[in-house]
Amino acid sequence: MHRLFVALRPPAAMRRILLDIMHGIDGARWQDEDQLHITLRYIGEVERPVAEDIAVALQAIRAPAFDLSLSGVGRFDTGARGRALWAGVAPQDTVAALHRKVDHALVRVGLPPEGRAFLPHITVARLNRGSGPVEGFLAAQAALRSPPMRFDHVTLYESHLGSDGAWYEPIVRCPLR
Repeated sequence: MHRLFVALRPPAAMRRILLDIMHGIDGARWQDEDQLHITLRYIGEVERPVAEDIAVALQAIRAPAFDLSLSGVGRFDTGARGRALWAGVAPQDTVAALHRKVDHALVRVGLPPEGRAFLPHITVARLNRGSGPVEGFLAAQAALRSPPMRFDHVTLYESHLGSDGAWYEPIVRCPLR
């Protein structure tokens, strides 16, 4: 089985900006540079023939390259502390349109359509009950912004789970034209 997802990899300059803000919360599991991405669609575990069909379907997507900027921070809440901290991107409608194209391509391969609302973001930290307060981080980074940066490809990743967390292997890189 292959555990897959489709994502946009932020340019190096954007990753550096994010790495610079990733501190200040005890017990937070900060993402490393290789984990920073904007998930367009989580796929989950599939057999190899389905994975191959997914790769072909993604390569057939036609969408233009586009620019995104970092735009603030937030958290996904469940429990007192929340479960993750994220950096937003703008404009969101550009990423949402690409998300829909990816979702439609995967439905044509036989996967169910995405059932969750889509919020374009880059996860910067995972939280647990032992994590310290996040309000200071959220206040300090509320005005996070970056210059627009070019996103010119979509990547199919395989996620591998290990004792130190997940690591992501790029499987297919599909250019945006």
